[in-house]
Amino acid sequence: MTQATETPELKTNRSRLRRSHERGHYDHEAIDAVLAAMPMAHIAYEIEGAPSVLPTLQWREGDYVYWHGSAASRALRAMDGKQVCLSVSCLDGYVLARSAMHHSVNFRSVMLFGTAERVHGDHAAKSLERMFDALFPGRWETLRPMNDQEFKATAVMRMPITEGAAKIRTGGPNDDEEDYDLPIWAGVLPITMRLHPPVDDPNARFDVPQPAHLGEVKIG
Repeated sequence: MTQATETPELKTNRSRLRRSHERGHYDHEAIDAVLAAMPMAHIAYEIEGAPSVLPTLQWREGDYVYWHGSAASRALRAMDGKQVCLSVSCLDGYVLARSAMHHSVNFRSVMLFGTAERVHGDHAAKSLERMFDALFPGRWETLRPMNDQEFKATAVMRMPITEGAAKIRTGGPNDDEEDYDLPIWAGVLPITMRLHPPVDDPNARFDVPQPAHLGEVKIG
């Protein structure tokens, strides 16, 4: 992946890479691509004076990244108005070198810093719809509409994408020059995440054909 034009504000003292800086990408294009490839995120936050991490699904709307959960969630309440760190990672391959020292992995990752905030009302309702459009295109309009109680029980959070970086490694091993003369296999074991064929709900009361929009779901 070539280095795109940096977005100056994304690269800060805490987001810039200290080591392997050539793998750093400080532009929205690189960050957005990783966020689109992996919906699972981990969000670091502080609760009652101690660090904690929340695994959750994320989606992007413009220059914000969103997530949701229970309105009663202690984690989401602890995040609201506070600094958090959101991380997303894709493991793309094991890199096997001719020495243990130079083994590595190919990966795409994003780390973002910012203040989390809860969104309310129509904004939250629309964001939940956009979450479904991002994860399962075309599905929202086929569902039973959410009722007021379900909306009240659901919290939607977001943070601006204004500070952070993508870190990406691709390619084969980087061995010491003299090690290339050794008769040792080296290369990459690619890793992919893929969707499997849909499995029907065994408790379904109707024989409903699998919808065409399942073919629009993407990951990886």
